[in-house]
Amino acid sequence: MNTKRFFLAMACAAFLLVSCNEKDGGNLSTDLVTNPKSATQPSDKQPVITFDKSEHDFGTLLQGEVVSYSFHFTNTGNEPLLITDVKTSCGCTAGDFSREPVAPGKDGHVKVTYDSKGHHGVQTRMLTVISNTNPAQTILKIKGKVLTPDQY
Repeated sequence: MNTKRFFLAMACAAFLLVSCNEKDGGNLSTDLVTNPKSATQPSDKQPVITFDKSEHDFGTLLQGEVVSYSFHFTNTGNEPLLITDVKTSCGCTAGDFSREPVAPGKDGHVKVTYDSKGHHGVQTRMLTVISNTNPAQTILKIKGKVLTPDQY
């Protein structure tokens, strides 16, 4: 039994040695890499999303009230800006946004609707705007204080 294991181990080692024997010493060519800038460094030509404000306070709400607010932004970059998604932190919050590309210097919006049904106390919700900007995600925040009918 030990002899079988020994020969199996030797066969595996020989296979690994032969399969790793590359003519160029195992070096990979960098000819395939054509990205002139790091992904973390902004390009000279890109869209930039600039919001008027990134947080909105609804103030005091009555439980069950549905409220909306539109965050306005401007594309301050030099390429068309495209929002691909708006993710919310809760099912009670819905986001809608400008679906067409926003040209440089033009404005767009991200509308958020919050349903306070079943909530009470201070509420804070986040929206993540995903676009073709660098960074690709922008965080917006809404908040408010929800009172139950007996507190109102």
